[in-house]
Amino acid sequence: MNVAFLQSIALEKTLPCLAEPGKIIVVGKPSRRLDDVLPYLATLPNVIAYNPQAQAVTLRRQPGLITLGPKRVSITQVKDSEEGLELLATLVEAINATWEHRGELVAANRPRHAPRPLEVWALLPQTNCGRCGEATCMAFAFSIMQQRGQLEACEILAHEEAFADRRVALQTMLG
Repeated sequence: MNVAFLQSIALEKTLPCLAEPGKIIVVGKPSRRLDDVLPYLATLPNVIAYNPQAQAVTLRRQPGLITLGPKRVSITQVKDSEEGLELLATLVEAINATWEHRGELVAANRPRHAPRPLEVWALLPQTNCGRCGEATCMAFAFSIMQQRGQLEACEILAHEEAFADRRVALQTMLG
């Protein structure tokens, strides 16, 4: 019988979420340090940043972010404490599943950063056609980075074969 890596993440406190007024940030304390599992969590597809020196992993969730450190977890843009407790319980399951499958993963050992808007913009058609709903391709890049826009909203990128390689590169970059 496998023993779980992590038993629980206790709700430590809630804070107002500045990114989304009316929502909260949930801060939790894991039942054990997460140092050993963080390099494996950093290999997940929704990771947007990993700092091995600071031992911090940030994952994208819809909406908001999850940041894990050795002794603390925070989740942004949470509706209320009840949803926060559910998310913390789900996070325990995800951490345990990652740990259980660590033999199939290659632990990350290098920093990873979120794509920057200029990196996204460089792969867009740069026509400033506005069909995506934004005035410019740069504005569209920012909307994607802020999770307000979807890559599929760019009709040129989505439908023109000449941009297929850029579409794949962006999908990979953005997870």
